[in-house]
Amino acid sequence: MATDVKYRAAQRIRVKLLRDVLGRRMPFAALYDVDPIERVAIVKEGLPAGLLPVLAEDMSISKEQLYTTIGVARATVDRKIRQQSLLSQDESERVMGIARLVGQVDEIVRTSGDPEGFDAAKWVAAWLDRPQAALGGKRPAELMDTAEGRGIVSGLVAQMQSGAYA
Repeated sequence: MATDVKYRAAQRIRVKLLRDVLGRRMPFAALYDVDPIERVAIVKEGLPAGLLPVLAEDMSISKEQLYTTIGVARATVDRKIRQQSLLSQDESERVMGIARLVGQVDEIVRTSGDPEGFDAAKWVAAWLDRPQAALGGKRPAELMDTAEGRGIVSGLVAQMQSGAYA
């Protein structure tokens, strides 16, 4: 009984967070600050498909470029947007990966640099598209469609902060 109450309360909080992000009352990077267990629950429940155009706009890239980067089918996402339905767990995981990367960069700049006028989403979009020596000349965007690749890219960003960038 108490577990059901806790679950419903947590679910209401997740729904409010997603509505705030979707309604642009909260930046997409806010998903980075969510407790990891809550992020898992959000991914398992599925993110609203309508978040993808919001993310593309925040990053100043086309929806097609975003879909290609995270490896989702345009027709599937467009249908889910029209139906106002949720992304699958796999699709949600890929979107959360981008959100986490934007949040990671935002956090680095807030704690280590000067955040005045810095737009983490736009920076991430540009950086993902540039070949990186540490990736053997690959663009980080080429790795964002797999969990392992997202981990590599996130690790590379962390190395840049520590000065261990290779």
